[in-house]
Amino acid sequence: MFSIFMHNNITLIGTGLIGASITLALKKNNAAIRVVGIDRDANALLEAKSCGAIDAIGTFDDIAQADIVIIATPVRQMPAIFNALLTHLHANTIIIDVGSTKQDVVTAARATLGAHIRQFVPCHPIAGRERHGPLAADADLFVGKNIVVTPLAENTASALQVVHDMWTLAGANIVEMSPATHDAVFAAVSHLPHMLAFALVDELASRPNAKTLFEHAASGFRDFTRIASSSPEMWRDVALNNRAALLAELDAYLAKATALRNALADGDEASLLALMQRAQTAREQWLSKQFEQFNDVSISEEAK
Repeated sequence: MFSIFMHNNITLIGTGLIGASITLALKKNNAAIRVVGIDRDANALLEAKSCGAIDAIGTFDDIAQADIVIIATPVRQMPAIFNALLTHLHANTIIIDVGSTKQDVVTAARATLGAHIRQFVPCHPIAGRERHGPLAADADLFVGKNIVVTPLAENTASALQVVHDMWTLAGANIVEMSPATHDAVFAAVSHLPHMLAFALVDELASRPNAKTLFEHAASGFRDFTRIASSSPEMWRDVALNNRAALLAELDAYLAKATALRNALADGDEASLLALMQRAQTAREQWLSKQFEQFNDVSISEEAK
């Protein structure tokens, strides 16, 4: 028996892809769950209701009846949302966010929630797709996927248990790490790739011959740039809120790109081949989950 079964009243703030997928997953596995949706986009609320992700359209006043509040908005909206929650929370409400950055969200929560901070459990589902909005939601989006939980020292054991049970009900695997480690890791493997995809598409689209270029772009371009169809507002907020870590990753990538350019300019076929072979091998090892082949130097908890 999951403890989520006793926490059936959910308020979802932000009814886009991730938020709507969470509630669809929970409702699929527990018919007793009732979800009230809050969103600044009236059309998104109507779409979320039409696809069954929410049962009713509500306001912050409905949080007084909520067992769990899920905040699934762009991260720069969260400080204002934490402030709006304050007058409506009761002592047993569990609050989670699903933002792609964690240190900034935790800082905002501590600055705003006061004693309620013990009820706030930061989360980040490592799942998604390039399309956004409630009509792109999928009840099976989290099945077999990792959910990063970054517990706080203030969290109660019961709050953490509810959150673990909620994600288990959605079919996910729970991984715990600190907010600092989370932001350093995902700056490299998530935030950087999104920035590169956005930049490449924008650069090509700005050229005088863009029409010809896009007419001849095929599967390689489609695969590389798939994530450039993601929500621009969400990724703008992620980039700015994880700026230091992302700048470090961009600098590292630019250094590698410069080395590749120099090898190309010099006609250094051995260096080009070696780089490509290393990359191919590493990707194949990653795909086959041969993680023991990689270095494993822990990222400092002070990583920025």
